[in-house]
Amino acid sequence: MWNKSIFGIRLGEFTVVIAGYLLFSCIYRLTLWTSYLNQPDPLKLLFSVWEWFDNAGLHYLIMLLTTFGIWVLIFRIYKHWKLRYRLLLHLLTLPFFIIVVWKGYYWVCDQLGVSHLVGDQEKWDIYIPALIYFIQFSIFHAYESYISNQRKIRYEIELKNVALKSELSAIKAQLNPHFLYNVFNTINASIPKEMEGTREMIADLSDLFRYQLRASREDMVPLKDELDFVRKYLDLEQKRFEDRLHIDIQVDEGLLNRKIPPMLLQPLVENSVKHGISPLTEGGKVTIIIKEEEKGRLLFEIRDTGIGVKDKVNIMNTGVGLSNTQKRLEKMYNSGLFLADNKPQGLIVQFSI
Repeated sequence: MWNKSIFGIRLGEFTVVIAGYLLFSCIYRLTLWTSYLNQPDPLKLLFSVWEWFDNAGLHYLIMLLTTFGIWVLIFRIYKHWKLRYRLLLHLLTLPFFIIVVWKGYYWVCDQLGVSHLVGDQEKWDIYIPALIYFIQFSIFHAYESYISNQRKIRYEIELKNVALKSELSAIKAQLNPHFLYNVFNTINASIPKEMEGTREMIADLSDLFRYQLRASREDMVPLKDELDFVRKYLDLEQKRFEDRLHIDIQVDEGLLNRKIPPMLLQPLVENSVKHGISPLTEGGKVTIIIKEEEKGRLLFEIRDTGIGVKDKVNIMNTGVGLSNTQKRLEKMYNSGLFLADNKPQGLIVQFSI
């Protein structure tokens, strides 16, 4: 219940703000009441419902409603702005808040026939709203920073768990790898020469295992090595799909020596083949495009003509290859995956490093 939102603000947060305004209202009313202690029957004055509404409730209700509007503006509508720009926005919202609370309150009082401060005393209806504005929005920004920090901590914990799982997987992969290579070589040698296609498939599979072991030990590899690995993976898939799978790799040779994290492309390509092309009877095409952007960044684009993806948000939470690649990009480059529809059908996955 407390996580339900009102214009993007959770009900629990809104309740706390209302409680804060009730507290401010009580303090304000009690402060006024202490100045009437010497008057007859002060307790009657304290518990007078109309006097309460007159002196505090109406004023703070207008402040609450105005605060809610500015809150939505700064922390929801423009939440994607950098912090310094949102702080500068207070230079506009602060005067707006004061004028609405000051003049708006007086206008409502005049309509209801309720008294309010006049003359030099009006400065208190300027000072107090300004003070409350600074206090509450300082708390709002501090709360936002706290939530963001907690989110980063949880994210770092998730990354550590992913790294730990990767390390365990790498350890498992390293269990006597030479035994696997020797087995592959033995099988290769036992296959008749006329079955050259089978021998090539086993050799490619052996190379895939060797590269995966290398990826567990090295942080960066040349782009050409990553592409060789992807090509061998696709060669094996083409043996299975035959003429149902078509491959097109477009990359400038001048980029082949650029260093990238290993095993970055293959999970995305596998996702295109497994979930995009495989369900189609007629098959499809996977296109890999790598080019240089401004400031020397590399743009990677994997296009397929498969069935496509309707829910591009939740797929990041369900696909292991996509989610792990997304976390690696965020951790290493503060980047991420961009998913879009291919034309006439299929999926486009982009990222830059």
